[in-house]
Amino acid sequence: MEMVMPQNDKPDDRSHEQGPLVTITVDTKPYKIHRGHQTVADIKKLAGVPLAFELEQLIDGKLTPLPDDGAVTIKGGEVFLSHPKDGGAS
Repeated sequence: MEMVMPQNDKPDDRSHEQGPLVTITVDTKPYKIHRGHQTVADIKKLAGVPLAFELEQLIDGKLTPLPDDGAVTIKGGEVFLSHPKDGGAS
């Protein structure tokens, strides 16, 4: 029997939830999340990080700030740290 998936005009809508579950670390605590494309907002929500905080990813030993409207590709094993944003004026 062939399964037919409904067509979606916006292929990116829910695609970030289709990968298998993997473990990431946010502020030293492990969290299960779907592998693949994940928004910064979704990672913050999962880990209970206030939206007003900055989220950074540890990449090659360096903390890399992630934009609030950005996204990352989760493969499993990623490490994130959150902290209050700097209060500097724009």
